[in-house]
Amino acid sequence: MEDPTRARATAVARPTLTTLSLAAGVSPSTVSRALKGDPRISVETRRRIADLARKVGYMPDAVARTLSGGRSGLIGLVLGDVANPFYPELLQEIVGQAAGRGLRLLLLHVGNGPIEDSTAEALVEYRVDGALITSAVLSSHAAAICTARGVPVVMINRVPRLHASAVSCDNAEGGRQVAAFLASTGHRHIAVIRGAQGTSTSSDRERGFLEALTEEGAMVGPVFEGGSTYEGGFAAATAMAAIPSASRPTAVFAINDVMAMGAMDAFRLAGVDVPGAMTVVGFDDVAAAARPPYRLTTVAQPIKAMVDRGLGLLLARMAQPDLPDEVLLLRGNLIRRDSARRTGG
Repeated sequence: MEDPTRARATAVARPTLTTLSLAAGVSPSTVSRALKGDPRISVETRRRIADLARKVGYMPDAVARTLSGGRSGLIGLVLGDVANPFYPELLQEIVGQAAGRGLRLLLLHVGNGPIEDSTAEALVEYRVDGALITSAVLSSHAAAICTARGVPVVMINRVPRLHASAVSCDNAEGGRQVAAFLASTGHRHIAVIRGAQGTSTSSDRERGFLEALTEEGAMVGPVFEGGSTYEGGFAAATAMAAIPSASRPTAVFAINDVMAMGAMDAFRLAGVDVPGAMTVVGFDDVAAAARPPYRLTTVAQPIKAMVDRGLGLLLARMAQPDLPDEVLLLRGNLIRRDSARRTGG
């Protein structure tokens, strides 16, 4: 039976620059330069040290590299509520694009609501080079912590109310697209299922929609609280289905797709045909929205472009911390599918 003390010692004894230099018969600085491909080190020596590093399983110490060079290559990520399929899709895009730029992600927070000061302090303690915020509201104190420690912050899918740069879908314009579409297809009595309050995403979509719908002369209401969840959309549609058909709206705009899908399921269980008796439109264009039985009409967010521009803003501020904040709005695209129909009036 293996001695547990010896096993622990073996596990701890990881190769270092010092042990690698002793094995190679050169100085630690020569080993470091060779592994970085420094042309001052001969090709033969670089090859010999690289082969030795692979043989002994040497891996660079990221913490030591951070202390010596001041950069960790780590990007702190604050992610939205993964119960909404939009955020796992956004995460996948961020991971892929970050890897392509040689960046590593450190996931520090998942969920809605304000970023606690402890999360902001963790961004500093883990020596991240920058932070991407995809959902939560950045408190003034948390923003001050990041700014004071030189950690640039870029928001994706949110427009900041305080210090930070951002790239987002033009949510108000997306809401206007939905209003114009519903009005053009003959709908004059339209309900809204609003999202979680206190975020720019939900409020901007609703604001743009209501402003444009009023200009079209359509009747708005009722407005239901959906909380940005499937369950909230389901409950809102259940209440709407109980309204007598003569006074019931002919269409509903759900502020995000997950609420729209909950609403469609509730309407069908209540015997309200979609789209025959009720048009449903969402926002985000998550993958499930295109699948049966939803085939949801929705506004597609330009996720790939948002992430690309967001990482670009962040990298620029990592290189030049004194750059001014920027807010970029990218236009979404209305995708017409089977959950919507033209009505006679």
